[in-house]
Amino acid sequence: MSQNRTRVVTVGEVMIELARGADGRFALSCGGDVFSTAIYLARAGVPVAHATALGDDVYSDQIMALAAAEGVGGDLVLRVPGRLPGLYLADTGRDGTPVFSAWRDGAPAARLFELPDWGRIAEGLLGARVVYFSGITLSLYSNEGIGRFLAIVELARQQGAKVAFDGNFRPRGWTGDAGRTRAVYMEALKRVDIALPTFADEALLWGDPSPEATIERMQAFGIKEIVVKNGAKGALVAAAGPAATQASGSQAEQHHAQQFHSHVPVPEVVVPVDTTAAGDGFNAGYLAARLAGQPPAEAA
Repeated sequence: MSQNRTRVVTVGEVMIELARGADGRFALSCGGDVFSTAIYLARAGVPVAHATALGDDVYSDQIMALAAAEGVGGDLVLRVPGRLPGLYLADTGRDGTPVFSAWRDGAPAARLFELPDWGRIAEGLLGARVVYFSGITLSLYSNEGIGRFLAIVELARQQGAKVAFDGNFRPRGWTGDAGRTRAVYMEALKRVDIALPTFADEALLWGDPSPEATIERMQAFGIKEIVVKNGAKGALVAAAGPAATQASGSQAEQHHAQQFHSHVPVPEVVVPVDTTAAGDGFNAGYLAARLAGQPPAEAA
């Protein structure tokens, strides 16, 4: 990855969180899939800033304070007077799977690329080393917002940024409109360098029968680096092999190298207590390792 640019810019919502504890009571915090990845990247020593919009309330102040304490840059956070962040309740099922109920109507994050000062976000993305976002990010925006965001992503990529994307498909966020979801995802995938999907999500949205099918579908968009997370079954990595990075060699050799697959098993299969942000943590660890120069399979 390019060393000329210094930081990762993550783009997504930060919400007020009420999470149920072991005693049945709810504790106040904050969260968001991409924001979690930003925090984990910062903990791994990666310079990172988070782009979003918040209100001017005490809870938004607390989110800003947490970001600062974790080392996540807040210069790309727009503050909107009179608005509040979204709210969600986090519970867990018996298998540790998180159960979320969200209230986000009117939250300013959804209008990030329609606010008067959205050009500041654009400038931040154009100067990024890596731009990272998720399908939840895309689900927030109107068609106009998505158009502006993806246009900026395209410009950032042309100027040397790498684009990383986790599909993180959540049907409720798209109000059940699978057709619009697929159309938006396809536009995003045209601009992605590193895809970090979860197989269960891809199977739900696209009907992929296997992680290999997910990789094949994403390679059709020209994505050269793909890591499919598959829970206890590990991860499947597809990335350019040595022949693809050499100036010489036939096109057939380079194509074959780009089809290189590596299965990365989990070190130990455990029974999860709470899987909240598991994929977000994996993504951060993977990107941090890649930014440090590790090859894809080792990073996974």
